[in-house]
Amino acid sequence: MGNSLLMTISASYTLNFLIYIQNIYLNQSQSIKECKYPFFPSKITYNDDFELKYKELWDEVAEIISKSKPQSNDMKIFYEEMDLFYQRLFVINSENFKKYTEIYESYLVWWESTAGQFCVEKSIDERGQKLYVELAKSLKQNGIESQRTLNICLVYDECLLANAEVSSYFAVLPINNFFSDYRNLVPKLIGCFY
Repeated sequence: MGNSLLMTISASYTLNFLIYIQNIYLNQSQSIKECKYPFFPSKITYNDDFELKYKELWDEVAEIISKSKPQSNDMKIFYEEMDLFYQRLFVINSENFKKYTEIYESYLVWWESTAGQFCVEKSIDERGQKLYVELAKSLKQNGIESQRTLNICLVYDECLLANAEVSSYFAVLPINNFFSDYRNLVPKLIGCFY
């Protein structure tokens, strides 16, 4: 049995935007020393059931992205469904909409700059290649033949409010896993091959 592994690693516009929103939400109840990126000093009013709505939205978006062409679905959601995030997660009023627009635009400026998507993807370049070699070797040793492309979506930080577990030929991984938890990546990703 030869190497049948096809694998893509890309940083998701939409899932990273959800992490961005998650961190702003969590920062509102943290001390400045505990804050995560980004720090947004203005208070914004979230729906009372924000965490539940966030989890539902994360699951929906991840499901769509996991289908056939992850990057095109991902960008379509991000650009064409801008209001979806606002309507599901925030209290609807003009002040909140203005703040949400600032969050969306600040994310977009960061994400499309060299410091955003490019850095997230490049930060794991060598480790991503190493992961491919080790995963292909493990699949061969376990007699598992890949049936289609494994799509890995990178996020810049941990998803704390939703389940970012692996599914069939799809995984969402924070870049930190490539450094602080690398030894568990291959066993975790083996779970994608079903």
